[in-house]
Amino acid sequence: MEKNKIGNNMKEKKELRLTKAEEQIMQIMWEMEKGLVKEVRNRFPDPKPSRNTVSTVIRILEKKGYMDHKAHGNTHIYYPIVKKEEYSRSQFFGLMENYFNNSFPAMASLFAREKDMSVDELNKLLKELRKELKNINEND
Repeated sequence: MEKNKIGNNMKEKKELRLTKAEEQIMQIMWEMEKGLVKEVRNRFPDPKPSRNTVSTVIRILEKKGYMDHKAHGNTHIYYPIVKKEEYSRSQFFGLMENYFNNSFPAMASLFAREKDMSVDELNKLLKELRKELKNINEND
């Protein structure tokens, strides 16, 4: 599977980078699937951001192409239009490109060392990666 196939797909649609606040709201929206500004705000831990702050960030996410809404009178129900998996992939490949010179083995090696993974754990990870790649290739 080539990295650019996924990365370019998102680049064509929207900005890849989200601020911390934007990403927090997207995490909430992915969990909720749809909701009102008030419902999104209620999902934040205390101290909660203001309603205006949440509303502003949601509108920014709409402009960036991550969310949309349906109007019901004066009420707007928001929902994500970018899947969490799509965003995760773009972030993963960005990390690999920007910090590991596009080398998956270099990145995997760092994680394996940092997590002090055993040979059995590494073999299990490799088996899971092969399975995922097979599934992806079959769906192309």
